[in-house]
Amino acid sequence: MNFQEAYDALLSRWGVPVEHLDVAGTHVNSCGPADAPPVVLLSGHGATAPVWFQVAPRLAQNHRVYAPDLPGDAGRSTAPPPRTVADVTNWLSGVLKSLDDPLIVGHSYGAWMALAYALQAPVAKLALLDPTDCFSGLRPGYVARALPMMLKPTQARYESFIRWETQGLPVDRDWLHLAALGSLEPTTRPVRPRRPKPEELRSLPPTVVVVADRSKAHDPQVIAQRARAAGATVVHLPDATHHSLPELHADELLAALPL
Repeated sequence: MNFQEAYDALLSRWGVPVEHLDVAGTHVNSCGPADAPPVVLLSGHGATAPVWFQVAPRLAQNHRVYAPDLPGDAGRSTAPPPRTVADVTNWLSGVLKSLDDPLIVGHSYGAWMALAYALQAPVAKLALLDPTDCFSGLRPGYVARALPMMLKPTQARYESFIRWETQGLPVDRDWLHLAALGSLEPTTRPVRPRRPKPEELRSLPPTVVVVADRSKAHDPQVIAQRARAAGATVVHLPDATHHSLPELHADELLAALPL
């Protein structure tokens, strides 16, 4: 099974009719009633939009869901990849321009993109799932473990890295296969995140920060402390790791979202 076949296989598990939109070269998977309140789901780097297979169909019962593939990443978007933070916010502005006060939900790098946008433009509600480079940097041990996979990616290296970080949790095989294949796709280097200064975070919109307490990506307690200091509501997921989100823990995630 190649990447595109694996993408379609995981997307089919959403179990609801999915509309495929093209927004200026950004591929968006959308589902739910067209006139329902909008929710935008931003995946982590390399995860691709189908990773929301446990969350999107349940949100679609009462919301219109939009899950884009990040430009320059594995997936189906053909828009020019962002090169700067300004490019990221301009891209997301284009994706959101026809939506009325959406809830923006981002995981990992997608959470940083959501936060970078929210600090520059009006946002009604924000949910950041184990966000990277928003309140704290990555742990050196996590970066060191990821480097071989990034410098010379193979399916085996990617899967080994994810299984190391998820620490025995039952990671979905279909998603892991898709993400591992995605690591071999031609991609561009993501924009290097700039962590906001504390004074910038004072302008946060109503925000929920979901912290994976077993995350190896960063220190969960530091994330929680700094998010609270910025005025965010913090929700802890005691059994979650960074890469077990969002495909696991769907019940807890949905309960945490400010819908």
